Amino acid sequence: MAGPLEVPKSDYELKPTKAQVLLGPLQRFMRFEAAGGVLLIACALIAMIWANSGWAGSYTDLFYTSKVTIGFGDWSLSKAFILWINDLLMAVFFLLVGLEIKREVLVGELRSARKAALPIAAAIGGMAIPGLIYAAVNWGRDSISGWGVPMATDIAFALGVLALAGSRVPLSVRVFLTSLAIVDDLGALLVIAIFYTEQIGLGYLGLAGGVLAVMMAMNLLGVRRVLVYMLLGVFVWYFVLKSGVHATIAGVLVAMTIPARTRVDQGRYSRFARSMLDRFDADMRPGDGDAEGDRRTWTTGRQQSAVLAIEDAGRKVETPVRRLEHELIPWVAFLILPVFALANAGVAIGAGENAGGGSVWDSRAMWGVVLGLLIGKPVGVFGFAWLAKKMGIGELPEGANWRHVFGAAWLSGIGFTMALFIANLAFTDPVQLDAAKLGVLGASVVAGVVGLAVLMTGKRV
Repeated sequence: MAGPLEVPKSDYELKPTKAQVLLGPLQRFMRFEAAGGVLLIACALIAMIWANSGWAGSYTDLFYTSKVTIGFGDWSLSKAFILWINDLLMAVFFLLVGLEIKREVLVGELRSARKAALPIAAAIGGMAIPGLIYAAVNWGRDSISGWGVPMATDIAFALGVLALAGSRVPLSVRVFLTSLAIVDDLGALLVIAIFYTEQIGLGYLGLAGGVLAVMMAMNLLGVRRVLVYMLLGVFVWYFVLKSGVHATIAGVLVAMTIPARTRVDQGRYSRFARSMLDRFDADMRPGDGDAEGDRRTWTTGRQQSAVLAIEDAGRKVETPVRRLEHELIPWVAFLILPVFALANAGVAIGAGENAGGGSVWDSRAMWGVVLGLLIGKPVGVFGFAWLAKKMGIGELPEGANWRHVFGAAWLSGIGFTMALFIANLAFTDPVQLDAAKLGVLGASVVAGVVGLAVLMTGKRV
């Protein structure tokens, strides 16, 4: 996730307004790289405490019992609150994932075959080995359906923990982990679409395909208004939901139709922006650049026109994919994922028993998830990355060493969001579901702590 543009205070500093002073702490928190992960952890802890307190009934009533109806007649949908969260809000999360995948493939690390080889190999190992370990632990049992749970990496959490290592980790490791997690997300999407879709309604799927074809045609014709794509995306989501394919897949499909090219050549934009700045400077009065002149709060008509022209050109040179991605990041990080955690992390520890009389602590599902995330992920990611390097098809991130890769491999064991999401699809037995969730939460904490410890004990770069 790209950070905001930073302007040196010595060059451009404004006295904050009263509103900015009041909102300052909140704004500083939201700019903190790990802020989304901190909020996610807080919501998960609140959910755990709530589900194991005297108010556990209200937690169940709010998310699982109460229903919300949207629409009218044959077009109405009535679902439990948690299903709206998991089907609709998470479709927006998957839209963001799709945008990140598209950007990385077109202009990011996944564009270069040699640079992409190491994270792709690591991601494949990080999906295959945890899935095999889970299957071995649960072979011959109905809990085998959860084999996809330990395959996924939570990119937001993993990058948040990586940020805590600071200067001990080169930027290239962040790029490696991001690329790995994006390939991992793509693999998880394929698993959801292929293995966790029980029945497909071809009629509705055809309608979704028709709307997507219209959106692709709009892209080719040069339509760049993101709002138009989002309105049509609602219809894609509805048709995919009714088809039986999980509705979140619609988010990724819609992302693939968003234009990724600029309307303005980079050189042309640079020359135009410089000419507008020259026009702006031409109307400056003597002394406007010193401390006294900076107090003036008005500009001339020509200066305002120059500023607006630069803003308009900036919107044209920015791609719709990048613009939509930037707009979605705060909503996903500070609303959608925390609400998802609040609704899905509420596991009543030791409260249920399965058909055989065992508690969640005896569940093969839980131990399959734990071993998959804490053994399968580090071994799979590190082992396949090492093989790719030895075979000469991949190269280490610039400035990184194998300790950095090992630490990143542990951080990939933070499953959380995607793992909880797949668990909801994999299990119908509530005790097995709670056991799998407990395994995800516990293993993610351990993986994050170990990964951070490995990176923090290395040499500064």
